[in-house]
Amino acid sequence: MTKSYLDGQLAPVPDEIEAFDLPVTGALPPELTGRYFRNGPNPLPGQDPGHWFTGAGMIHGVRLRDGRAEWYRNRWVRTRDGRYIDDQGRLDLAAVPANTNVIRHDGRIYALVEAGLPYEMSPELDTIGPVDFGGRLTTAMTAHPKEDPITGDLFFFGYGFFAPYLTYHRLTKDGVLVESREIPVKGPTMMHDFAITENYVVWLDLPVVFDLDLAFQDSGMPYRWDDAYGARIGYMRKSGGPVTWVDVDPCYVFHVGNAREDAAGNIVIDAVRYSPGTFTGMWGHISGAPDPAHEVIGSRLHRWTISGTTAREEELDDRTVEFPTVNDGHTGLPGRYIYAAGGDEIVKYDLASGVTKVHEAKGPGEAVFVPRGTAEDDGWLVSLVFTDHGSDLLVLDAADLAHVASVHLPRRVPRGFHGHWLAD
Repeated sequence: MTKSYLDGQLAPVPDEIEAFDLPVTGALPPELTGRYFRNGPNPLPGQDPGHWFTGAGMIHGVRLRDGRAEWYRNRWVRTRDGRYIDDQGRLDLAAVPANTNVIRHDGRIYALVEAGLPYEMSPELDTIGPVDFGGRLTTAMTAHPKEDPITGDLFFFGYGFFAPYLTYHRLTKDGVLVESREIPVKGPTMMHDFAITENYVVWLDLPVVFDLDLAFQDSGMPYRWDDAYGARIGYMRKSGGPVTWVDVDPCYVFHVGNAREDAAGNIVIDAVRYSPGTFTGMWGHISGAPDPAHEVIGSRLHRWTISGTTAREEELDDRTVEFPTVNDGHTGLPGRYIYAAGGDEIVKYDLASGVTKVHEAKGPGEAVFVPRGTAEDDGWLVSLVFTDHGSDLLVLDAADLAHVASVHLPRRVPRGFHGHWLAD
């Protein structure tokens, strides 16, 4: 039987192609001029990576300009061959599949994976090579850095199998790594995401941990749920100082929608939460070893309000969603809207009114917000979706989720992870 991460909507494509002057239904706004890039795992033909998360990185790109869809192309990120961990336990941070996200900072485009170094890419998706910021980056780099909309600094971290388990980094808006320091945690957790607010960095220290025995079994992703580890959220000032840790109910979070400080000085975090059972079911499914005793669905938008050393938790919606996004100009700041991808719908949450809007689409990926004006939801959402012919790049009006345009791509694009809009 074909494993889940090699089948259906996850099934990889066998080659790199490009196509020009793509057909469009609807009308592409002429202001929507730039490139949409989306990264995700795509194992090489004949390869079985052992887990969806470990397939070779492939970026799919669409170039829009002046109301036209000029080209589509897909390219593997050409990372260094070799073993990530050698027989002496030494790490090669460039021998990784850069398969999780793609961002632009200080004019440079980076393909990211949380296990190693970023890889720089050209605007045409050629691989330039690994980046360690002049030798200053000596840990892995998260696939979810946060760019401060006020200062332009890029905040990120690296987690590791061995101590130091968590290291905090700050890159200036000019691309200089100026701060790196260890954050003490109890052990080697899989910390996929984190958050910033205007004044704080927020950590998610949750009970999915590295297992050396699984690593020796070459199981793809050597992580497992560990009830004994506990679950907590930590916050520390961007300017430095200790971390204040707050215990929370056992759960896991892959993706934060946003975080902010409210009028009372509390830290508010909105994220997609997995219960222990939901995480176990999902993890088994994407590793090709489904567990019928646990549900795969059930990841829901959730809120934690942190006051001092206590946390109040609440579920914001009972839909199963993932890949929450916001207008990046509100990262770490008060905001009203979060967008998310459901099974066959794109969802817009109005956190102020409680109203939810939905646009039906087949298997949508992450909906990336592209700003148009100054209002928080004045812009477009861009997402890859499945169709009867393969895949489309879907463009919606972010205000009401009305259809704006569909760019018909020359092939099916497998489900992947995260994308970025690179305006000209």
